[in-house]
Amino acid sequence: MPKAKYDIIYHDLKQKIEDETYAYQDLLPSEHLLVQTYDCSRNTVRRALAELTAEGYVQPMHGKGVRNIFQPVDQAAFTVGGIESFLESAIRNKKVPFTKGTSFFSIIRRRKKSLKKTGFPFGTKLYYIQRLRYLDGIPLILDHNYFSMEQVRDLTPEIARNSVYDYLENDMGISISTSKRTITVERMTQADETYLDLKDYTCLAVITNQTFDDNGIQFEYTQSRHRPDYFQFQDIAVRKKNVEPPGSFRDGSCLFHILPLIIDLVVRRIRIHCQRPKTHSLVSGNAQ
Repeated sequence: MPKAKYDIIYHDLKQKIEDETYAYQDLLPSEHLLVQTYDCSRNTVRRALAELTAEGYVQPMHGKGVRNIFQPVDQAAFTVGGIESFLESAIRNKKVPFTKGTSFFSIIRRRKKSLKKTGFPFGTKLYYIQRLRYLDGIPLILDHNYFSMEQVRDLTPEIARNSVYDYLENDMGISISTSKRTITVERMTQADETYLDLKDYTCLAVITNQTFDDNGIQFEYTQSRHRPDYFQFQDIAVRKKNVEPPGSFRDGSCLFHILPLIIDLVVRRIRIHCQRPKTHSLVSGNAQ
């Protein structure tokens, strides 16, 4: 399926921002120049710029142009607000990706309570895939993937080792549209300890996703378990102009006051629950 013109422009500008062809805080070429460069309409350019704005790459300034506000990060940063494959994330972070499939088989959802967890109804036929994700040769993510056999047809271990999203979009013509996402901190499992180099950590950052196509049909449930010392998750927040009265949560001022307390509480609990117990010597310090 050929990509729309705005999507080609969006990816080209995004690449130039990430490789610092356009430096941080520089203005992008004018709208008029972009129209000439890409031989397209103003609306097409504006749609591409709107995508970059939504992802926090640029900031439009009325009457002045569009400024690059993207800054690379040292750690591999995964976006909270966007939908991207592991391969796409690795490329964006300039890391070398590798995926090792550890399990691949088909199952049928036979537990009714699984609807609340996965979103898939009782009796749904699913592919289950367990994949170990490496970046720069280090095993850092353990993925548990469930894909609908009806929506994701003819899935193979080879496709799973590469990119399921690439297969869906380019081979099957499925448009990946929406993802409902939850981020939690959970204690490690036996599988986590077996496959991931957790060092002294006993907890992981866990992201669960329910992903839908453009018809609103769920085709995926995934749980990604991340080593906590290597990853950061980023999102772009935009302040709405029609704010509520001061002091309300929607207005944001009340949230600004309690946010440091919330962050401090979360950090304290992570430190308490994720630290391995220290071993104490039975011999006193004065004994020889």
